[in-house]
Amino acid sequence: MSDPFRLIRVEITADPPGRLDKALARDVPEGEALSRSRIAKLLEQGQIRRAGEVVTDAKAKVVEGDVIEITVPAAAAVETVAEDIPLAIAYEDDDLIVIDKPAGMVVHPAPGSPTGTLVNALLHHCGESLSGVGGEKRPGIVHRIDKDTSGLLVVAKSDAAHHGLAAQFEAHSAERRYLALCNGCPARADPRLRGIRGTHWESGEVLRITTQLARHRHDRQRQAVLWDGGRHAVTRMRVLEPLGTPPAAGLIECRLETGRTHQIRVHMAHIGHGLIGDPVYGGRRKLSARAVGPEGSAAAMAFPRQALHAASLGFEHPVTGEWLAFDSPLPDDMARLHAALSGTGSS
Repeated sequence: MSDPFRLIRVEITADPPGRLDKALARDVPEGEALSRSRIAKLLEQGQIRRAGEVVTDAKAKVVEGDVIEITVPAAAAVETVAEDIPLAIAYEDDDLIVIDKPAGMVVHPAPGSPTGTLVNALLHHCGESLSGVGGEKRPGIVHRIDKDTSGLLVVAKSDAAHHGLAAQFEAHSAERRYLALCNGCPARADPRLRGIRGTHWESGEVLRITTQLARHRHDRQRQAVLWDGGRHAVTRMRVLEPLGTPPAAGLIECRLETGRTHQIRVHMAHIGHGLIGDPVYGGRRKLSARAVGPEGSAAAMAFPRQALHAASLGFEHPVTGEWLAFDSPLPDDMARLHAALSGTGSS
């Protein structure tokens, strides 16, 4: 049986920040994996003491040499229901798990989808191997992909992994590559693209798209491009294969410098090349049957989701320091769509 709590003793070192929470965030040993938000919760719960006295004020003054005792309770069970849902597992160890998520699966429970999510499935699959994230026995979600986007994502099973992975995603050092099928085929020679604000061609035929993103003012389900306010967002896109004669669609690769909600979908719509099948950002267009053939045109119109797949994921293992990299091929539905658009599908 695991211990009901663990005790961490921290001695405040020279030149501490002016408040307790910041000083602890600096001086707690990295191996303890206590984020500032976790420290704040422990303060609220009365789990932090100085000279035997409970301290709950995050702004309390500290001086060099203060000894702070932190009691970290054992991880508590969560109310989310564990469900026996099959998972495609690309990698797993004691600290993390990499999943190849199918299209149609929501990552995290929400009011509209409390069950059938990736978290429900992970609670069942991981069971007692979850050592606790943020004080609860739950998987640590450090990044998400949309319900109808397929592909790779990494999930933490321990506080140490969650802390380390979150830092990498915040610093944009994790590598993420997406494959998508878009309406039209972006080209450097297109004068229209050169006139779109926020776009810049780089070497290697890479189009860099830089904007601010925020929730749409009138439709809370959408994100919108802004130039003031919002959050900084950068996508690098290149065409892997023009599709059709003349090109009416494209197989593209997108690399994320930032990871905002719907980022690739919004950015591709912003440059006039929305993803095929995207019901939110105008991806349902009729492609020229002359260019891609009747089968390709019909397949694009009938495609039921955004044609977007998280194909590659790379990051440093937050505990061992080893670089891990994973690849996932196009799922069957996107592979069939690609074949139809390229004229190699069944006739």
